[in-house]
Amino acid sequence: MEKSLELDNVTRVQEFVLLGLSTRLGIRDALFVIFLTLYLLTLLENTLIIYLICSHSELHKPMYFFLGNLSCLEMCYVSVTMPTLLMGLWTGPCHVPFTVCMTQLFFFISLICTECTLLASMAYDRYVAICRPLHYPLLMRPQVCLGLALSSWLGGLLVSMVKTACIASLSYCGPNVLNHFFCDVSPLLNLSCTHVALTELVDFISAIVILWGSLLVAMASYVAIGRTVLGMPSAAARHKAFSTCASHLVVVGIFYSATIFIYARPSRIEAMDLNKVLSVIYTVVTPMCNPVIYCLRNREVQSALHRTMRWSSI
Repeated sequence: MEKSLELDNVTRVQEFVLLGLSTRLGIRDALFVIFLTLYLLTLLENTLIIYLICSHSELHKPMYFFLGNLSCLEMCYVSVTMPTLLMGLWTGPCHVPFTVCMTQLFFFISLICTECTLLASMAYDRYVAICRPLHYPLLMRPQVCLGLALSSWLGGLLVSMVKTACIASLSYCGPNVLNHFFCDVSPLLNLSCTHVALTELVDFISAIVILWGSLLVAMASYVAIGRTVLGMPSAAARHKAFSTCASHLVVVGIFYSATIFIYARPSRIEAMDLNKVLSVIYTVVTPMCNPVIYCLRNREVQSALHRTMRWSSI
């Protein structure tokens, strides 16, 4: 018995090898330049959005408060996954210590759960603004907005602690090669040499509560918004109401389509190349596009940006 335990300790995986986004040497350099540019652009866009929201009093509204939280989240989100992606493209398959891998997994799960609940909070904000405009100042007062944002961040941390603890407690006896560009749930479960039913159950329950729960809130909000918009007497009013929700609907559609495909079921996923493509969508493309879709097309944000540019040129 003692010998078997000693053997288990010796053969336990101490690090993981991330194969990265691509193992083809000919295209790695081009991909490195592309993704480094996207990373820097994402940081610049979201930093600009946060600065505009904080520095202009006309943007001190619930909608922009949530957008500021989302921009902060996107900067953290892309900074968790992008370093190993870029390292894999620059040097080839990279070796990641076990503790570093679990730390990356912890922050990734926390941020993706936080984004789910933030998107639901933003959908609720649009529901109140369009369907119950007279009660908007009361229902979306600063204390409520702060409570929704804090619950999103703290809820993501709590769920991540449970899921990461379950995955870290599994035995990894080898092989230690992850066909991915960051430490994600499904690739790690595929490498475990112990029974993962309990971990998959925790993963499934958290997906039901966080992913499907927030999606149902968003869908219910937009069903109510749709009914209200269709009941408006003038086409101009309908167009104005719909324009305030269109950006959020686009982001919700992109984000949930990718995440549901990967995380909504507890079974291990074998199509890892497809997973990597989908992961790029919600870890790289979405954080870069969100500021443009949400804010930079918004007239109030555009006005604040123009004033900021005029001040800086004086």
